[in-house]
Amino acid sequence: MADQNNKNERFEQGMKTRRSVLGDAHVDRAQTVTTGFDQPFQQLITEGAWGTVWSGNQWTKRERSMVTIALLAALGQDEELAMHVRATVNTGATEADIREALMHVAIYAGVPAANHAFKIAKLALASMKADSSLDKTGDGEETK
Repeated sequence: MADQNNKNERFEQGMKTRRSVLGDAHVDRAQTVTTGFDQPFQQLITEGAWGTVWSGNQWTKRERSMVTIALLAALGQDEELAMHVRATVNTGATEADIREALMHVAIYAGVPAANHAFKIAKLALASMKADSSLDKTGDGEETK
């Protein structure tokens, strides 16, 4: 019984952390498209990635964000990389932090991986700036 309670607590913490990093709109969209087929996977990443790793107290969300960006870039995970670049608005990682993480990728995972990741990050950052300027003028929807 204690293990079940721990899983429930870890899931709830994971959802709280996931929402704080990725934003309610992203998490709501992900939940909307979840089916019986991928529900166990969604539970796994919510408990493991968000409820355990991202909810730990040894690193800040900013630090976790930079490490995650570097790892995703090194692995060539473009969609996840763009998502985590966009999430920096919630983690406190700056453009300079993103650049430094990608510079590490160049040295430790290779220049081609970093070159591609810079392209993805630049597109994500430009999109964020465009969305932000729309929000300030009242022409766009809230970006979170």
